[in-house]
Amino acid sequence: MTKVTVYDPAMCCSTGICGAEVDQNLVNFAADLDWLKSNGVEVTRINLSQEPTKFAENDVVKGVLESSGVEGLPVVIIGDQMHSFGRYPARGELAEMADITFAARPKSESSGCCGGSDEAKEASSGCC
Repeated sequence: MTKVTVYDPAMCCSTGICGAEVDQNLVNFAADLDWLKSNGVEVTRINLSQEPTKFAENDVVKGVLESSGVEGLPVVIIGDQMHSFGRYPARGELAEMADITFAARPKSESSGCCGGSDEAKEASSGCC
């Protein structure tokens, strides 16, 4: 089984998707990790504020912190190899890293959240 470990920067909770102003990148990344789990990947997240000793115990993560500081976080490790650092990779990238088949949905030719013309959207009382 493929194992993905994410070493996150210090956040208020394990996913960072709590509080009044949530970063959409963190929401997307949490959903992407759930998607990996649903495809049989073991996923572990380690938060700097909650488990700092695990950062010091991992030589790869320790090296990133020494060279880049906390700006080098998050670090994404698959197996025992680092695949990404300093940003949250998109679902397609995670799938490739974990050797999982991923087919992105083709973008729709229509515009807006409901599709169709702008006039139709403006005429509706609630889009989507």
